[in-house]
Amino acid sequence: MPGHPQRAPKVRPGFPARLGTVADVLTPHQQAPSASAQSRVAPVGVGLDSSAVRRSMIAKLAQQGLADARVQAALTAVERHRFVDSALVNQAYEDTSLPIGLGQTISKPSVVARMIALLLEPVSGKLGRVLEVGTGCGYQAALLSQVCTEVYSIERLRGLHEKARDNLRHLRLANVHLLFGDGMLGYPKGAPYAGIIAAAGGDQVPACWLEQLAVGGRLVAPVVSVGTQQALLVADKTPQGMVHTLLELVHFVPLKSGVA
Repeated sequence: MPGHPQRAPKVRPGFPARLGTVADVLTPHQQAPSASAQSRVAPVGVGLDSSAVRRSMIAKLAQQGLADARVQAALTAVERHRFVDSALVNQAYEDTSLPIGLGQTISKPSVVARMIALLLEPVSGKLGRVLEVGTGCGYQAALLSQVCTEVYSIERLRGLHEKARDNLRHLRLANVHLLFGDGMLGYPKGAPYAGIIAAAGGDQVPACWLEQLAVGGRLVAPVVSVGTQQALLVADKTPQGMVHTLLELVHFVPLKSGVA
């Protein structure tokens, strides 16, 4: 199954991009520093060496079943403590969700790793263009930048959109585009996507997400399965139609429309 669908070249949206009434795009001009370069940056507020704590976190995730070397490398390269509030940095490498403001959280490292590994499962090497719904603090977008060729990430809350821009600025990720807008509408100007990943769950996946997914592409998102319980949904778009698989129970914030 191809990681990046073949199609005639198309013009990418100009910058700043427009999504609905307003959108912002992160368009730095340099690539992210290497993992070794990042490890030389002294972490602020972390009692132990950041790289050592990250390696310990990844080792624990590997014991729990994280086998994808691409995801492990991304977790090594991206410093999670840079994406949480200063008062919480000493918990940054624990397998726990943490508040990031506006009633939202940064997901557990194990959940983020699991979802990205599922997204990458059908391909070897890097995935193509992906859409992330729910930028949050920007941590998952940074991880996706390491394993995908291009990332469009949409956030509906202006405060979090701005926080993600601030958090990601130091990484100078040329392949990450941050958008402020209604994620339930997707982002048709960037379609088709080799992958779509969502950090919020609704009763069902919006039809426009499936329309914007390329044939051969995969969607990973939480959906309400029974009552109010959510489960991870993996949806593969084949030439014959969609193939849906429900996996383990998860807990994400509810999927909402509009911007705030």
